[in-house]
Amino acid sequence: MVHGLGGSHLNWSLLAPRLAARARVFAVDLLGFGLSHPRGRATTVQANAKLVGRFVDDVAGGPVILVGNSMGALVSILLAVRRPDAVAGLILIDPALPLARGVRPDAAVAAVFARFAVPFVGRYALAKARRKLSARDQVRQLLALCCVDPSKVPDELVEASVELVEQRSRVNGLDAAFLAAARSLLVLNARPSQAWAMLDAVQQPVLLLHGTKDRLVPVGSARAAAARYPAWTVELIPDVGHVPQLEVPELTAARIEAWLDGPGAAAARHAEAGGRFGRSPYPEGSTPE
Repeated sequence: MVHGLGGSHLNWSLLAPRLAARARVFAVDLLGFGLSHPRGRATTVQANAKLVGRFVDDVAGGPVILVGNSMGALVSILLAVRRPDAVAGLILIDPALPLARGVRPDAAVAAVFARFAVPFVGRYALAKARRKLSARDQVRQLLALCCVDPSKVPDELVEASVELVEQRSRVNGLDAAFLAAARSLLVLNARPSQAWAMLDAVQQPVLLLHGTKDRLVPVGSARAAAARYPAWTVELIPDVGHVPQLEVPELTAARIEAWLDGPGAAAARHAEAGGRFGRSPYPEGSTPE
């Protein structure tokens, strides 16, 4: 399980236990997030795809089915294309897809990412927010942005998230790490034709779940993916935002299990058998930077 921008392993606290009865489940903190402090290492989408690949090889003993949310879905896609031997299938939850033609982004979200794109402005905005907002307020603000109904997130998870924010506030260099990841995400999706071409190269079975009221990635992009990739299983979840695994974990787990028993059964068998999908059309290091 691969979290999104600004997330951590905690993003999977409600979904992972519901899937652990039928599979080994791992939740990784990407570089620069959660408890994976960068310590001078790159934190771009590309660097984190390599990290997840090493995790698959050294810890999970792949191939695996990757469950990615938002930026984590893009990390998962990149690894699936670069190293199809490591990835048996993809479950993409509100993935950071390129903006589809005719789809307008949320104005407030666009303004936030515009600030991230400018080096000094982005760092100033993060530092200012940290000075003005307590750790609890930062968590509440993020949940309000990502969820239609933040009250659905259990208090225990909110408290754990607050504790993690407080712990991370004592670590130097995390703002730069966050901004590097955000900018790499923006660059990858800045040229929609290239971004879609990378998605065209995915060979594995795919389940795409997307909340219809996602403010960060408009549902129109998921509809465009459904039209472009008829072999994918695409399901839209009504009245849910950017993190269905937090708002409706039971429903999210049920959709994943139904896919694993149906269209994704080949991916599950492939992961168990340790087979290979073939050679990647994007050799290591050759995907768009």
